Amino acid sequence: MGPLFRKSLRFIGLLSFAALLVPSAVEAREPSEFLVDEIVEFDFTPLVLGDFAQAPADSQEPGTDNQPVTVTPGESASAEDASLAKAAQNPIASLISLPIQWNSTPGSQWAPNVLDPDAKHDQTQNVVNVQPVVPFKVSEGLTLVTRTIVPFISQPFASSTSIQGLGDINPSVFFVPTLKGNFTVGVGPTLIIPSATDSRLSSGRWSGGPTGVLVYSKGKVVAGGLINNVWSFAGGGKKDVNKMLIQPFLNYNLPKGWYLTSSPIITANWMNEDNKGWMVPVGAGVGRVFKLGTQPVNTSLSAYYNLVKPEIGGETLAGDWTFRLQAQFLFPTGG
Repeated sequence: MGPLFRKSLRFIGLLSFAALLVPSAVEAREPSEFLVDEIVEFDFTPLVLGDFAQAPADSQEPGTDNQPVTVTPGESASAEDASLAKAAQNPIASLISLPIQWNSTPGSQWAPNVLDPDAKHDQTQNVVNVQPVVPFKVSEGLTLVTRTIVPFISQPFASSTSIQGLGDINPSVFFVPTLKGNFTVGVGPTLIIPSATDSRLSSGRWSGGPTGVLVYSKGKVVAGGLINNVWSFAGGGKKDVNKMLIQPFLNYNLPKGWYLTSSPIITANWMNEDNKGWMVPVGAGVGRVFKLGTQPVNTSLSAYYNLVKPEIGGETLAGDWTFRLQAQFLFPTGG
């Protein structure tokens, strides 16, 4: 990887960290009059908080002490792919990477029938998340890992149209102590910035809270989970935000860079009445780590059945299935 590209990724990471510390004057625009009705003040972006678990490959044990991921000259291709795979599966590994992830939910309905009697489950929500990950070695005992989710959204709207634009950006910073053994732990803050280019894709509120990750890695298995909760604290949106995200992940590595993975995104909107704000998907997928020329790439394809869906106006609007396609570009250091 060239020095200029590496510096660019580190600059993105520094911007993510700065966003957690410096207030901004960004304000969302006023919502469309079509959505002002109190009955239908609902969240348009159930998938926008993003996905933190990636997956891949073989069976080498690289350890979990969060040292920078390296490629050693002369290392066998299978051993190299295995090391990169397990690092990519660890969301707080000391590895620069650029995941690009597409989430598609067909069979969605733009609004409850109390708002639009003609609305049907015949539209598709698409969310493409660009998620640069940049680690910084603070000391021998501590690594800072920045992860920033930049969502691009195509949201179903009235009369079979769609709203397209940038959604709310979500930077997170994890402080990862250097531990020996099979576990890696990271904790820190996460922030939701009301940066959407269309107010209908945003809550209009600044929100923040704590986030944490626990990772277990041994043999062919990389497993763990991420959790965060955000509360609104500023901004011009009409409704307060109080949301939780839980993402368990389980990866089983196979020969030749292949792997099996499951990483459902479970969310809870605590502001939804009668405790009907849960989204609980179940499913799994398959992926592989390989090289395009000299560039390591981690790809995966998963399908999740939305077992529990939030109710809005007495109806569930999300489709039954969400499909996830991801390409993650990996940038290990030289050995």
